[in-house]
Amino acid sequence: MNLVWKARVIQLESVTKIYKRGTEDVVALNAVTLRIDTGEFVCVQGPSGCGKSTMLTLIGGLGTPTSGRVVVDGNDWAAMSAAERARQRATNIGFVFQLFHLLPYLTVLDNVLLAADPHTGRDDPRGRAMGLLDRFNLSHRLTHRPAELSIGERQRVAMARALLNEPRLLLADEPTGNLDPENASAIMRYIEEFHHGGGTVVLVTHDTSAAKRAKRRVMLRGGAIAESDTTTTNAP
Repeated sequence: MNLVWKARVIQLESVTKIYKRGTEDVVALNAVTLRIDTGEFVCVQGPSGCGKSTMLTLIGGLGTPTSGRVVVDGNDWAAMSAAERARQRATNIGFVFQLFHLLPYLTVLDNVLLAADPHTGRDDPRGRAMGLLDRFNLSHRLTHRPAELSIGERQRVAMARALLNEPRLLLADEPTGNLDPENASAIMRYIEEFHHGGGTVVLVTHDTSAAKRAKRRVMLRGGAIAESDTTTTNAP
């Protein structure tokens, strides 16, 4: 299978995702169809439990739909092997989560280097990691562990890890959810810089200020798209 990034679109085609909760079927997404073009900055919003994080998980190939298709870079995630999905994620997709997912026993630098993958063909991951940490004002924290960092610093480490392999797609799930306004604004600036450099961004957020920075908003309710529009004003 050709895993070369074709720089085209993300396509969700009648995607339904059903989870089992005991004997009950829980419909997280219900026949969602959505196209996201290369270079877009899309914000997905909606009430808790509406399917936002599930959508992001499926776009990132961390799961497969119950029915329908998720096509990223011309590849149907469900038609790929686990190894192929892992390679595509490592090479082309960066993830940022609300809870950081840093390993507590590793240093800042080693947490970022966890994302390094030899299959990306990119040289000197250590140099790139140190460059990102310097850019995010963390060069004095290289040997510190997550417990020694502030919340904002932890999210900046997570951002550096997401960008280590120079991905073309950034998936951010509530990246400002645990941050104070100053740190939240800093994280959103980094996301905007990635977008302005040609990257595609899909952002899930309850944060109104963060949502205003996106170019398009998709509103989910009850696992279905209730509204999709183009944002006419963006934060500076």
